[in-house]
Amino acid sequence: MSEPVQPFDWGRMFIHDLPWTYLGEVAFRTAFMFIILLTALTVSGKREVRQLSIYELVLVIGLGSAAGDPMFYDDVPMASAVVVFIVMMSCYKLATYISDRNKTVRKVLEGKAVYVVENGCIFTENFDREDLSLEELFSDLRVAGVEHLGQVRVAILEHNGQLSVFQFEPDEVKAGLPILPNELKKDIEQIEEPGKYACCNCGYVESFTATVGLQNCRRCNQTKWVKAVQ
Repeated sequence: MSEPVQPFDWGRMFIHDLPWTYLGEVAFRTAFMFIILLTALTVSGKREVRQLSIYELVLVIGLGSAAGDPMFYDDVPMASAVVVFIVMMSCYKLATYISDRNKTVRKVLEGKAVYVVENGCIFTENFDREDLSLEELFSDLRVAGVEHLGQVRVAILEHNGQLSVFQFEPDEVKAGLPILPNELKKDIEQIEEPGKYACCNCGYVESFTATVGLQNCRRCNQTKWVKAVQ
C-alpha cells in the first residue's frame, strides 16, 4: 500500500521526489516548446488569430496538449512532441487544402452562412439548427452598434460563428424591435393603447389603432410585444 498523503507537505507540493535542479530542465523544456509552438503557428498562417473554425479548434487543442506535457513531465520526451507537431500541422494543411477546393467537404465540416435577420425580422426557424439564442443574437447586434431591428437590413451568421451585420441607410431605417436589455424588459401581452408594437420573438412590427387586448403575432404566433422604436 502507498503511504498516506501528508497535507501541506511543501516539499511534495513544490518538487515531489525530484531534485530541485530539475526545475532548470522544466525551464528549458518550456522555452523549447514555446519556440516549437510559435514556429508551428507561424507556418500555419493567420487563420488561427481570427474566430476559430473547426480546423483551427482541432489544431489548437492538439498543439496545446502536445506542448504542455513535455514542459514539465520528465518521462515525456520532447522529440515525441515535435513529431506530434509535424503530423498535426501536416493534417491541418491537408484538411484546409481539401476543404478550400471541395465545396461539399467544406459545407459538411464548416457549415454555411445562414440568414438570421432580414428587413428587421428574425428567422427564428434557423436558431435551433445553428445552436443560437435570441440573447446571443441581440448581444452581437449591440456590439455592432444596433439599437433596434429596424436598423438591420440583413444579418448573416457566418460559418465561423461571426455575425455579419448590414444596416439600412439612416433615411431608410424603420420601426423595429428594441434590443437594449432595459427596453426588452418592458414586454407586454395586452395591447392597451394604439401604436406600433414589435413581436419579442421575431421582431415583426404591427400597428394597432385601438386597444385589442391579447394579440398573437401574425408571423410567429407568439403573444409578447414591446413598443417598437421609431
